[in-house]
Amino acid sequence: MRAMRAEAFSGYKDLKLVDIPKPAVSHGRVLVRITAAGVTPLEHTILSGGYLRAKAPLVLGGEGAGVVEEGGGTAFPVGSRVMFTGPYGVSENGTYSEWLAVRNENLCLIPENIGDVSAAGVPVAYLTAQMALGLAGFAKGKTVLSPAIGGSVGNAVTQLARAQGPKHAISTTTNHAKAQQARYLGFDEVIDLSEEKLSDGVRRITKGYGADIVIDAIGGEVLGEALSTLASGGSLTTLGYSAGRKATIDVTDLIWKRASMKSFSLFAQPAEAWGTAWSVIFSLLHSGAVKPIVAKTFPLAEAADALRYLVEAAPSAGSSSQSDSL
Repeated sequence: MRAMRAEAFSGYKDLKLVDIPKPAVSHGRVLVRITAAGVTPLEHTILSGGYLRAKAPLVLGGEGAGVVEEGGGTAFPVGSRVMFTGPYGVSENGTYSEWLAVRNENLCLIPENIGDVSAAGVPVAYLTAQMALGLAGFAKGKTVLSPAIGGSVGNAVTQLARAQGPKHAISTTTNHAKAQQARYLGFDEVIDLSEEKLSDGVRRITKGYGADIVIDAIGGEVLGEALSTLASGGSLTTLGYSAGRKATIDVTDLIWKRASMKSFSLFAQPAEAWGTAWSVIFSLLHSGAVKPIVAKTFPLAEAADALRYLVEAAPSAGSSSQSDSL
């Protein structure tokens, strides 16, 4: 079968189209014909040599969608459309391939109204968003801030929060054109950082109250700015660092507001948390309350271009996806 494999970890040039054996089904695994693969910043980190647990050669891709061909039993019959994420593309070969043997517990059925390409970008971002919101104590009437509406997690947090009854679901973007596009897509509480500061935008939208919950996947300077927007008793969850691994904070933003700060890692969450999150996400996708946004698609052989687009072009909404069916 064809696969895009990283032969080394020193940049885009190391991602090569190769022919490797089709995986065999073993106990607890389901053979899935991959129809689309999500593209995430983790693949870029791995390909750049920044993730020491990954070892080359390695087929990249941590999330995807496809059709069950064998081994799914009654839960995932042959022909079922499924989406999934897991250790794929990190500790074992991933979704930048034509077939993958996926662990049964990693699978979720795709709602009938969601296409494979859209579904491929759901697992990492939306599971992360839903679980992080739950651990932060999200409930109806809370105000949520998740910077970067164009990022997969920022977009997913904003959509999921908005679909579950917040007082405000706020995000940000870095320029006027992206802000206009976000509003066109229905995001009416997006702060245009080219026109006002993050703290000023949150103060304006919330009439001085602040954010009960901040989910930050950006890091860098944004983390400190987002922390300053917390309301009394609020919490900030940090789970990404696309803007930098180092941040400076004002500790009084925690002390005076009796606020808290915590971290989140998707693959450290227990199995029951995954099941609960998948149930919520499936329901919201099926009802149309949440609609995944795909910025662009690429064929399998152009996976390096998909990664370059995600990292360098900074698409204004959603995440890139690559599929050999398009």
